Order: sequence, then C-alpha cells, then structure tokens
Amino acid sequence: MEEKKNIIDMQNLSVVFEDGEQVLRNFNLSIRDGEFVTLLGQSGCGKTTTLRVIAGFIEPSAGDILFDGKKINGVPPHQRPVNTIFQRYALFPHYNVFENIAFGLRLRKVPEAEVRQCVGEMLKFVNLEGFEKRDITKLSGGQQQRVAIARAVINKPKVLLLDEPLAALDLKLRKDMQNELKNIQKQLGITFIYVTHDQEEALSMSDTVVVMHEGTVQQIGTPVDIYNEPQNAFVADFIGESNILDGHMRRDFLAHFAGKDFVCLDKGFAPNEEVDVVIRPEDVDIVPAEQGMLTGLVTGVTFRGVHFEIIVDIEGFKWMIQSTDYSPEGNRVGLHIEPDAIHVMKKSKYSGLYGDFSSYSDEIDQLSELTEEEE
Repeated sequence: MEEKKNIIDMQNLSVVFEDGEQVLRNFNLSIRDGEFVTLLGQSGCGKTTTLRVIAGFIEPSAGDILFDGKKINGVPPHQRPVNTIFQRYALFPHYNVFENIAFGLRLRKVPEAEVRQCVGEMLKFVNLEGFEKRDITKLSGGQQQRVAIARAVINKPKVLLLDEPLAALDLKLRKDMQNELKNIQKQLGITFIYVTHDQEEALSMSDTVVVMHEGTVQQIGTPVDIYNEPQNAFVADFIGESNILDGHMRRDFLAHFAGKDFVCLDKGFAPNEEVDVVIRPEDVDIVPAEQGMLTGLVTGVTFRGVHFEIIVDIEGFKWMIQSTDYSPEGNRVGLHIEPDAIHVMKKSKYSGLYGDFSSYSDEIDQLSELTEEEE
C-alpha cells in the first residue's frame, strides 16, 4: 500500500502572545493526506492555538508551516485550502438550511444551477433531505452540526479543522455524531484535524492522536499505542485510568516495584535504573489472597455498569482494579499481574505528579476530615 504524503508540516513552531504568554513551544507535527488526527489535551495546552495557526488566524512567532511542501506563513485564511467548524457552529440564524450550506458557493459566485445541485448532494450526504427551508433555530443540536459539516465541506477543502464541535451536545447524541463524523471523513477522504479534551472521543475516532501539554507534544501515535504504550506519566494518567508506581529495572525483562520483582516485557534500561511503572486497572486480576503476587485489603467498591471499580490498599498504595467479579469491602485479596500488563517508562518531569491513586485518596480523606472539623 502506497504511503500517503504529508499534507501539513509544522516545523519548530512557537507562539508567544503580546502579554508574553508562550502557548506553543518548538512544536513539530506532520499530518498525512486523508488522515484523521486529533489534538488532545487539557484546556490551555495549545491545541486550539495550533488549529488557528493552521487556519491562518494566528501567525507563529517562530517556525514554519508548510502545506503540500510549500511554506504558507503569512498567507491569509481565505487563501488556504482549509475550512473550520467551530464549537458553536457559527451558522447564520437569518438564513435557512439551504442558504447556510450554499453560503461558500455564493461567495465564489457559482452559477445557481450548480449551487442547487451541490447543496442537494450535501443535504443527502448529511441526511437532511427535506430540510432545505427549515429555520436554523428550529433544528436540534445534531441537525445544526450536520448543517455546519455540509457548509464546511461543500467547497471541497483539502483539510477540515474541527474545534471541539461536539462539546455542546448531550452524551448520547455526541456518541452518535462521533460515528457519523468518522464515516463522513472516510467517505470524503478529507484530512480532519480535530481538537478535543475528551480522551474517549480521541481514542474512538482518530487514526492518530497527538497528546499535548503546556504547548508541547507529549506523544504521537495510534489510539492503541497511546493507550498501551504511554511515553511518560502525564500521558499514562491523562489517557484512561492508571496505577503508576515508582520502581527500578533489575535488568532487562525484570522490574522491581511494590516491594517485589516482576517479569515484564521491557528492556533497554540501565541495570537498576529508576523508572515509572504503569499498570492499567483492567489488566489486574483479583485472586484469593494466598495465590496473589501481592495481597491487600479491599477499601472501596463502586459499580460502574460494565464492571466494578475496586480499590485495594497494599501497604498504603491504593490500587484501582476494574473487574466484572464483585469483591466486597473488607475482603483480603491477592493481585495477579501478567508480564504483558506491566509497562515500564523512563522517569520524566511528570514522575510523581500523576497517577498515584494513593495520593489522590489521601487528599480526599484530608478534605473529608476538614469538612468534619468544620461541622
């Protein structure tokens, strides 16, 4: 299968606002033609700024942005082959559905017959046939979303930028629209660059996920790679739930944490190098105490619908376990961990800051104590 070419290259981009705030720092990212890429991160991490740099609404303070290999720094937004869908859709309330979708074609002075044909095709494509004359304000959130998509793609941009477009929708509709957006992207073959802070949304929709923090890229990879092979404690904590423990590598394929040695699949570390060890809650089996590699006390059980979330205290560290088997509070249990469930990461500036469920629990306990004292 032929490797798709890069359609966008961002090289050493930095963005510093007039007040001195640096939003992007030496940012590098290449996006292939036809790829669904999601920029994922907390508020303020620079993901929307990255989108606005691509669109031409913000000029980088340093670095270059290339489109099909050509530098486009300074090219105004209307001359870039991109279109944007904003969180609030930015539809025209005084136009009906037809005129909203036709807006871009009318700006280009496309003949009326072609406008009607193209809008008709778009209405069919987004399942809004028969809504041509409907007032925009009379549409549901999902229908408005479809109008915004149709208006954005009718001009056939090479790249579609989507800035948290599903944030205003309720949970069920948001999940429906996630599937719809992914199907639309596949059918059109247009490059989608999607911004969200929702990890599940990023993992379920994307070909490639870019995890961002403080204006820098923390990891780029497929959803499976990002989840199963996080590169540091920030990524491990931000993507899903994690048990992150201090440890060290005895040697290749042997990690030491929680006071014991565990066979693992990791190598390439120095002998006795200090590391972070991440183990996902769903990868730990609860077994009878006498059969466990580790033993501890169940201190909390929460039913989450498809599984129980079980907290097991082992020498002060509270492990989070996700299991379909119920284990009551107060039970002494064992934990069994397979070698492929253990992921070893190099120490980073995020080590000790994320994923320590024990610290989180202590903070909750302290808050509870303060509340009781106030009462």
